[in-house]
Amino acid sequence: MYRTLFWFLLPLVITELIYELGIQVINGGIARVPRPTETLAAYGIAWGLTSFLTGTVSQTRQMSMVLVRDRATFHTVLRCVAGFGGVHFLILGCLAFTPVGLWVIDELHAVDPILGGTVRSALGLLLPIPLIVGITRFLSGLLLRVRRTDIISYAMMAGISMSVVSVFLFLPTPTVQADPILLPVAATYFGVLTELVVIIYGYRRFVRRTLKRSSGEIVSEEIEGGRAAGQDAAGEPVSRRQHPLTAAYVLRFYWPLAVTIGIQALSRPIINLFVARGADGTESLAVLTIVYALAHLPYGWLNELKNLPPAFQRQDPEGRIIRRFTAICGLISFGTMVLMFWTPVRFFLLESLIGVDHDFAVRCTVPLIIFSFFPLAVTIRSYLHGIALRDHRTGAIAPSGPARAGAIVIVVNVLALFDLHGAIRGVAALYSGFVTETIVVRWRMGRRRG
Repeated sequence: MYRTLFWFLLPLVITELIYELGIQVINGGIARVPRPTETLAAYGIAWGLTSFLTGTVSQTRQMSMVLVRDRATFHTVLRCVAGFGGVHFLILGCLAFTPVGLWVIDELHAVDPILGGTVRSALGLLLPIPLIVGITRFLSGLLLRVRRTDIISYAMMAGISMSVVSVFLFLPTPTVQADPILLPVAATYFGVLTELVVIIYGYRRFVRRTLKRSSGEIVSEEIEGGRAAGQDAAGEPVSRRQHPLTAAYVLRFYWPLAVTIGIQALSRPIINLFVARGADGTESLAVLTIVYALAHLPYGWLNELKNLPPAFQRQDPEGRIIRRFTAICGLISFGTMVLMFWTPVRFFLLESLIGVDHDFAVRCTVPLIIFSFFPLAVTIRSYLHGIALRDHRTGAIAPSGPARAGAIVIVVNVLALFDLHGAIRGVAALYSGFVTETIVVRWRMGRRRG
């Protein structure tokens, strides 16, 4: 069973690592264009707002994996995904082209008009990204259902490869030298479109023929007495019941995921908002843009652990093996971050790989050390999210998102009273949000079982 879990998770882990390495290349390219600090700060704000919306639609992967069983349920869920993407397109459009964006970006973030204009230009260019990502994640969830994680890995590797190639292609061009923000935007599009093409191929090759024509119903388990899905108090299989999959059911299943992940993605814009208003605002935003991407490299893959409980509920109904496997993964991630960020290795990564100067690298040190504790919270959270997906209990995790946002706002304001670099305040506040979110999820899941 451990071997099965390992080979299921390995392509997803490799994919996540390659994705994070690709971001380092993009950041390295930005660091080599004219006005690198301003460009990093501008794209940090723009991508923070875009990732807030992209994060909500990215959960369509888990939604399709759990809910889609035939062609009727496929089309029901796909219509919902298209609707989500359309709404997000309009929101980004408002931020890019209306006075709402001027207020949110220039006034709330207290940035200068030139930087604000660059951010709004980037947002205008990124309008279709949430819809593209939503469809990609929706189709990749179907590949997870048939356990073709290798196709998902190939797709993201191809996307990252194209992003990296685009950096080398466009970096020396006069257009990018004149308007540096175009470099990360172009790299983003090359990556997401390539990934979508490969995912569509994988869906047509391995999934489409498995979707039979049927009544469009889904099957869920009756959960009794806090036992594992599919068992009663005596350990016998419980009754299974069918539900017609309607748009209303999809929304009830999805909205807690969207709210939770949306607020998770909103954490970065919230932190950017407070950090940008400090005396060292532009430099702090540039530092955060670098450390977010670099620190996410060794722990971001832990989020994929939430796919294990729904994918292997029949092989491990009690979840004991999955719990142990999850704990091992968390400890490996924590040990890797200690090695990378508590030792001089961090200067090699920052100065040689990314290309920042030594003084800038020194300012990244403390934020990276704080980031090394993130795997301890993320591992527990991912496992609990997986249980919620498996049991169709997504409503239990809904309060965790607002709790995370509240903790971030409180801590970042409290730390503003101390003489700390803005990036340190931002990462410390983010960690407090992670811990608070994990505690709330654990409390809610335990309460629902009771």
